[in-house]
Amino acid sequence: MGRHQERSGKSKSTGSGRGNSKPMNKKSGRGDEAGKSKSFARGNAPIKKKAVATPKASNPDEIRLNKYIANSGICSRRDADMHISVGSVSVNGKIVTEMGYKVRLEDEVRFDGARINPEKKEYVLLNKPKGFATTTSDSKGRTVMDLVANASNARIKPIGRLGRNSTGLLLFTNDDLIVKKFTSSKTGVSRLFQIELDKNLKFDDFKKIQEGFKIEGKLISVEEISYIEGESKNKIGLKIKNTGNSILHTIFDDLKYEIIRVDCVQIGHLTKKDLPRGHWKHLTKQEVNTLQML
Repeated sequence: MGRHQERSGKSKSTGSGRGNSKPMNKKSGRGDEAGKSKSFARGNAPIKKKAVATPKASNPDEIRLNKYIANSGICSRRDADMHISVGSVSVNGKIVTEMGYKVRLEDEVRFDGARINPEKKEYVLLNKPKGFATTTSDSKGRTVMDLVANASNARIKPIGRLGRNSTGLLLFTNDDLIVKKFTSSKTGVSRLFQIELDKNLKFDDFKKIQEGFKIEGKLISVEEISYIEGESKNKIGLKIKNTGNSILHTIFDDLKYEIIRVDCVQIGHLTKKDLPRGHWKHLTKQEVNTLQML
């Protein structure tokens, strides 16, 4: 019994010692907040909320004015800023000197008084067939814009007009300088028409047209007129600096002739060679250079 009791006591004493091996006054880090020491561990660091600025939404339809000018080929962006600051640029009729000013593609931007365009210059020549109106309006049925829809992504427009039932060459571009060259009353660009009348053109009327005459007080003059070789006298060639063909009707209506057919066969140096009716082509670099020098 004594030996058994001795073993039991030893075991009890040892268990008590193990249970008290740690200091009893140490406090848990998760318990009493006052007993906590400062910790620099990242996980315990307070999270500071940063103020996040809301980005200003940009309008994809707008472009900085200096970039607009640079894209037009006038000068670099840095030089554009200089020109803007001195008042050389206007937007929709108002001088703009503000740096960072934004414009839309449809705005009218002028540099030293001349309108500029940020798109790549495009020049498309169409051999127009009958039945298509020369307009950019969608309300006129079939138009020449339908024929050149796949020619360019640029906003090209026809220079001048050909009647719905007229045929021949029609030039499209977004180059305002070329448009101005064509529409200038002082210079203009020659166009050659082949015209079929309802009857033979009398020689007296031929001479009258050749020498120029007045209609309602306005002088009508042409560059050249000729009978077409090998054809009857009701088919003539007429070269004139005018963007439309309404002037042709004005001439022959006054002389009591009816126009049966009008075909524009040449614009400046551009001809219908290798360009079938209803087809279009991009002008070559050489053709564009020659056009600019007219």
